[in-house]
Amino acid sequence: MRSFSPRRLGAGLACAALAAAAAGCASPTSAASGSGNGSGGGTTAGAELKIGIITAKSGPYAPYGTEYLAGLNAGLAYVTHGTGAIAGHKIDLVVEDDADNPTTAVAEAKDLIGQGVTMIGGSVDSAIALQVAAVAAQNKVLFIAGPAATDKLDALNRYTFRSGRESYQDIATAGTFVGDLAGKRVVVLAQNSEFGTANAAGVKAVLGAKGASVSSVLVPPTATDFTPFTQQILAARPDLLFVAWAGTNATQLWTALDQQGVLSATHVVTGLANTATYPATGPAGSKIQFLAHYFTGAGGNNPVEAAMTASVQKAGGTVDLFTPDGFIAAQMFAHAVQTDPANVAKQIAALEGWSFQGVAGQYTVRAADHALLQPEFQATLSGSGTTWTAKLVKAVEPGAIAPPAPATPAWPTSGS
Repeated sequence: MRSFSPRRLGAGLACAALAAAAAGCASPTSAASGSGNGSGGGTTAGAELKIGIITAKSGPYAPYGTEYLAGLNAGLAYVTHGTGAIAGHKIDLVVEDDADNPTTAVAEAKDLIGQGVTMIGGSVDSAIALQVAAVAAQNKVLFIAGPAATDKLDALNRYTFRSGRESYQDIATAGTFVGDLAGKRVVVLAQNSEFGTANAAGVKAVLGAKGASVSSVLVPPTATDFTPFTQQILAARPDLLFVAWAGTNATQLWTALDQQGVLSATHVVTGLANTATYPATGPAGSKIQFLAHYFTGAGGNNPVEAAMTASVQKAGGTVDLFTPDGFIAAQMFAHAVQTDPANVAKQIAALEGWSFQGVAGQYTVRAADHALLQPEFQATLSGSGTTWTAKLVKAVEPGAIAPPAPATPAWPTSGS
């Protein structure tokens, strides 16, 4: 993925060993010549400023990494007005491929820090994001996670932020489709796998706390006959059926739910994924309600979204589910650099509580735990065959789906 200055920092340019990374052996052109907390040193006026990006360029999440990088480059073009420079510093994106391997990602983070990089972004995989966040905290550098949706990034440490949404916001968005949840019956239909059970637990935690009675129907991942499971759902008479499914038998599942009357018997909701997955629902697609943190046009008449789309298309790409996560990261990095290009403590203080116009609407970084409050959406699909388009039903305001805030700040104030 091309960036403003796509030169990579290979392992050969690093300090002699990764063990020396934490000691901060920086190159002469590194982002900061002092410690990451900004207590000493600084960036020379007009010097190049490196931002490390650790994301998936290969492996199963590579398509998501591609979307993130496309949005990141579009966002940098937007915040720099095409100059590639922020506060007089030329931005050099140092993009590393984690290949969906936590060990690789941690090694890359230490390598970047050892070369003086004090700002890192990326992470599609939640497990990777949590480990990179730990490295960032240990070395007092700024980390802005990308598409990784784990709620555990909130209040993890004062150095960690996020540019995407989190799972709580997705599930809470689904709950708004049936209004007041008190006394409502919610059934989760999911695969009997780690993915499925995690979704079932998440729905119970989020919607159960809002008064819903939540139960689950778990299906073997290799199932081809869904009749017994559809009968369980119908017998439960849910007010909301939350479907969490990933696999090659998705079309068979949706066809069964349609043919056996489940889609017409209750509100059925699932997450809207990448555009390539839209046809998987088959003819049932128009009967499903989708929760979405983004799809093309979700932001309405939004000049920021228009700028992102134009930039990505000019580069030969296509806007998709995780493109905004990269764009928002660029806005956050720019705000941090404009505050102080070298002092991480000041960057953290600037980001905490910051509210700004983004791709999907208004975003706010909650100071107490660094949750990124943002809108999400209810959508439907229309079309046929292999051509389907997402249509907006309603926007769900950030406050309606905000994760619970901690009673007290998760760490001392940024200036301490």
